[in-house]
Amino acid sequence: MNALFKYFFFTSFAIAILIFSFSEVKAQRYAFDFYESTFNFSADETLNINFDGDLSQLSVHSFYKKINESNYQNLISTLLNYKEKYKLNDWLYYQLIRKTAQQLSPKAANYNRYTLYKWFLMCKSGFDAKIAIGNDQLVFYIKNEEDISDIPFFMIDDKKYMCLNYHDYGKLFQKEATYIPVNIAVAEAKNAFSYKVTGMPNFKPENYHEKQIAFNYKHKVYHFNVKVTNEVSTIFANYPIVDFASYFNIPLSRETYQSLIPTLKENLKKMSAKKGVDYLMRFTRYAFLYEDDEKSNGKEKRFSPEQTLLNDLSDCDDRAALFFYLVKEIYNLPMIALLYPTHITMAVQFDKPVGDVVLYNGNSYSVCEPTPQKQDLKIGQLSAQLKNVPYQIVYAYSPVAIK
Repeated sequence: MNALFKYFFFTSFAIAILIFSFSEVKAQRYAFDFYESTFNFSADETLNINFDGDLSQLSVHSFYKKINESNYQNLISTLLNYKEKYKLNDWLYYQLIRKTAQQLSPKAANYNRYTLYKWFLMCKSGFDAKIAIGNDQLVFYIKNEEDISDIPFFMIDDKKYMCLNYHDYGKLFQKEATYIPVNIAVAEAKNAFSYKVTGMPNFKPENYHEKQIAFNYKHKVYHFNVKVTNEVSTIFANYPIVDFASYFNIPLSRETYQSLIPTLKENLKKMSAKKGVDYLMRFTRYAFLYEDDEKSNGKEKRFSPEQTLLNDLSDCDDRAALFFYLVKEIYNLPMIALLYPTHITMAVQFDKPVGDVVLYNGNSYSVCEPTPQKQDLKIGQLSAQLKNVPYQIVYAYSPVAIK
């Protein structure tokens, strides 16, 4: 009996090894750089779904049926575990999905197939994403509950879905009514997508380069060697115009922060808060060249604070965001953003207001103009061209007291 038992045991063990080895062969392994790390994943061969025919409701349903029956679960778990490990916000997670789909189905080889993989992976990751067809185009959009102003959206059952790939079609993109949603219910697809970028990835140190920035303050030239990376521009290449609260609170990456903020703090340590804010106001005003978005980008494009540091040209939106970030990080003072028809500026609440004040919710704020004007404006001075122009308070920041 012992000999027979051993025979069956070792035979079963050998068969299990063969089955495991065969299953490993069937799974294709992939790896690509993703910011500071490498994303490794394997995709079962059942995930390899063809999509070479006509684009139609029927063909999309067929693709979904096949891929939904595939062994996709391990890939989704790998993606979500990576998201959790590196604390990726939704926008950065979508960049991970894009690169994963590119590995599975290169965009240039078959755009529709690539888009369907993105859609499927986002849905199975828990996001309420939709596909629509029209004008022989495949449009991919996602549920969003935020104030996004410059990209197409669709309303389905009183829910707003923002288009994630309209930029791929450029001028060929049609009016929203052109596209008919494909009615596919995905049980996991429940969550709204957020465009809030609350944390930046830690890029590899070798991907940074030093940029020299200088400006004059009280007859002294201050020099900065700021570490910046072009990967920031890649992250925000298709980033929409979000609400000001989301926009102003996009942080710096670690390397850029460490190359700038400690130096600024050292320069400011002997100054009062008012003089320090004046220094930061003039830094954002004069350390960068001014250029209107329409001239530099052909359309409205808001730079994050790090993009403003990276680029040579910036406008009033960009400087307001950078000024806000610097004042918040170094002094953490209450601030408001004043939006005029063609300009935006900032105002800061000090212990004692300076100059002509702006009253908001019972508090006095002093205007701090971070963008070059015809006059050399001091704290508390508003440009003469704006004094009788109506404005809106589009964002108000109040420091949270630490208990």
